[in-house]
Amino acid sequence: MYAFLLSTAVIFVAELGDKSQLMAMTFATRYTVRQVLIGITIATAVVHLASVGIGQVVGSQFADSQWIISIVAGVAFIVFAAWTLRGDELTEDEADKARRSTGKAVIAVGIAFFLAELGDKTMLATITLATQEGWLGTWIGSTVGMVAADALAIGVGAVLGKKLPERVIKIGASVAFLVFGLVLIAEGLGWF
Repeated sequence: MYAFLLSTAVIFVAELGDKSQLMAMTFATRYTVRQVLIGITIATAVVHLASVGIGQVVGSQFADSQWIISIVAGVAFIVFAAWTLRGDELTEDEADKARRSTGKAVIAVGIAFFLAELGDKTMLATITLATQEGWLGTWIGSTVGMVAADALAIGVGAVLGKKLPERVIKIGASVAFLVFGLVLIAEGLGWF
């Protein structure tokens, strides 16, 4: 349960202000919210299952050196903080592709999200979490966290017709990543 709650919170925060949220809003202008959420959920579940698998392999290879994993994970979260603060924007070309996508809505959304998430910070954060936490809770939690953040973006975009205050989201998410990173480094150094 801890892995589920932790990964849900971390990935939800990581997804705030991410280009995937902008993609979700764009797709929601073309397809129904239900179709967009189903596509996002399927793509996220597949990407995060692979991420958890990678994280579990890395974690098991360094099981005797858990302190090293904690320090590396902490540094990774500090990098995620900087990445989040820098921001992630949907290019006009990506927005046009989302608007012009053809075929079945769920497939179009799913493929677009799958490709967008490969190598994204949420994938890397899931890998990092899976090096230390249980795979099932991390997988389900990371999937729930990402879908919830994207659903929030779709809802807010539909209701308000504009994005959440981007600067506030970036700063808040960056601070959360920084705190997670510092705690992990402190644990690795034996301060906790």
